[in-house]
Amino acid sequence: MSIEKMEFLTIVGVMKDLDRVLAKCVESGCFHMTDASKETSGNNEEFIRLDEENPYKDLLKRIVDINIGENFSFHEVSTDDILAMTTEDIDSSFTQLEKEFKIQSDEIYELNSKIKECRQAMLQMKHLKGMHIDLERLLNCSHIKVRFGRLPCESYLKLSYYDNKTFIFMPYDDDGNYKWGFYLAPIDSIKETDNIFKSLYFERIWLPDFVTGTPEEEYSNLSRKIEKMEEKKSIAVECRSRMISEKGELVNKYFCRIKYLYDLFEMRRNVTVYKEKFYMTGFVPKKCIEEFKKLFDSIDTVSLVIKPAGEGNIEKTPVKLKNNSFSKPFSMFVEMYGLPSYNGFNPTMLVAVTYTLLFGIMFGDLGQGLVISLVGYFVYRKKGNLLGAILQRVGLSSAFFGLVYGSVFGFEHALDPLYKSMGLKHKPLEIMDNTMVILLGAIVIGIVIILISIIINIFISLKHRDYSEALFGNNGIAGLILFSSLLAGVAVMMIGNGSLFTAPYVICLIVIPLVIMFFREPLGCLVSGKKFKLESGIGDFIASNFFEVFEFILGYATNTLSFVRIGGFIFSHAGMMSVVMLLSESVSAGASPVVVVIGNIFVMGMEGLIVGIQVLRLEFYEVFSRFYDGDGQPFEPVKINYDKNID
Repeated sequence: MSIEKMEFLTIVGVMKDLDRVLAKCVESGCFHMTDASKETSGNNEEFIRLDEENPYKDLLKRIVDINIGENFSFHEVSTDDILAMTTEDIDSSFTQLEKEFKIQSDEIYELNSKIKECRQAMLQMKHLKGMHIDLERLLNCSHIKVRFGRLPCESYLKLSYYDNKTFIFMPYDDDGNYKWGFYLAPIDSIKETDNIFKSLYFERIWLPDFVTGTPEEEYSNLSRKIEKMEEKKSIAVECRSRMISEKGELVNKYFCRIKYLYDLFEMRRNVTVYKEKFYMTGFVPKKCIEEFKKLFDSIDTVSLVIKPAGEGNIEKTPVKLKNNSFSKPFSMFVEMYGLPSYNGFNPTMLVAVTYTLLFGIMFGDLGQGLVISLVGYFVYRKKGNLLGAILQRVGLSSAFFGLVYGSVFGFEHALDPLYKSMGLKHKPLEIMDNTMVILLGAIVIGIVIILISIIINIFISLKHRDYSEALFGNNGIAGLILFSSLLAGVAVMMIGNGSLFTAPYVICLIVIPLVIMFFREPLGCLVSGKKFKLESGIGDFIASNFFEVFEFILGYATNTLSFVRIGGFIFSHAGMMSVVMLLSESVSAGASPVVVVIGNIFVMGMEGLIVGIQVLRLEFYEVFSRFYDGDGQPFEPVKINYDKNID
């Protein structure tokens, strides 16, 4: 798979057509807009960058801030029926709607405030019921001030220390922790009394002005008052709900229309102007260029200058991956690591194939694989989540290798009749009886993947004319020869009785590549026709390159052995399922199926997640690190973002 070819466009036109051109760019769905000032900055002409205040900002903010209810959400809808309305028309109509919604909201808010106040008053009256006194007369005394509240019981015991003071505390309720009551004091000593009770942690209660009569009477009155206000509130809420259903969609249309104009105007910040002409720049996929050009046939004053991306343009060319239907979902892993550069290599197919195979090998079970695939299918169909599409593919791979291992939901011999019907005496691979075969197979898989990654790096480096990396690097031709020679020598020693490590073999295929990798920088400059300069002394050069070459050799070993985890997870899966089977056999016949089902669900969830992460780790650390840069800029066509956020 590859990367979409891009064309770089410069759009020139007269200012009166700017909004129409921007609208056409949004309509195309394939125009990646760039900052035109960067392309025109080197021009001697005086280009002005448009950086105006957005005239739609205030109205949009008012629409977004309208109190229309918590359950209402703005969303994209067609605005064809209000296109004839000017901004002033929308502003006028919305102002009226704004007033209507505000009246309803204010009424509900006021009722809620009064209900809350009355409920708090009722809570106070509940504690004041022990007082058989007219509260209005008590609060309106001319020479005495009263404070209601509660006093901690331990503080109540300390009141005896203040017998010489001119105040009286009268409790009327006790909840075990507090004494509820009030204290009275003459006006001229009330401040001193307040300070005393404050030091005793007295918590004052403020009675509302509307409280009169005895606490028992007020409690009943407040209860009836709250009931009436709740009825009014229900009517008000019903009216607002009816208003939302009738006029909410119109508010949403106003939002969509103004948000469209707002975002369109924001795009002007990337436009430059010179003598009443605007200049826009951007990228369009090469396959879409003809359709894009047709959009401007109706605008005679607009001209398009098109050239291949990368030829003289300052802006970095955006990247759009081109993948087939099988590999497309795996692009999410590539984007997670970082997109390739425009002239780089699209690794999506490599990731798709290796990830699918490795997951299946490490998590081989026919039944569990089919379940994972079905779960992925439904997730992708319902949510459109690419992870669901990936699960479809790796689940089928898991099912295939489950056939090889003869495992169905942990039952290791359930497929024996199938193998016998195919003329086989037993299943193709008995995991627990082939430990060395599986571990060696895992290493071989790792070697193949590493070799493929090195070869890809060689081709990419040669394409970019990075000869130092392509010819002399640890992931170049020198590294390929060294790694392959070491592997071949070790393989012959393990399989046969002879040895490849003769003097000519070691000198030509091991020592010389090591020396080349040691002097890779000066050799790279020599091939490129550049002059090599030592940034530090000769001693630092020798020391740093020696340890780097040593790290390269160590890296070959550790990277290869890292793939042993493939075999480890094969054994891990078989071991976990054997534990599930043992548990099912240890319980009663009725509970055994339940244990098997729960055990399979647990293994699919936990081990499936771990295997998925471990395979992704192998992709990122053992494959991508050899040839991938991941510094590409994503291709993002201009569009209207219909959310409430305003920059």
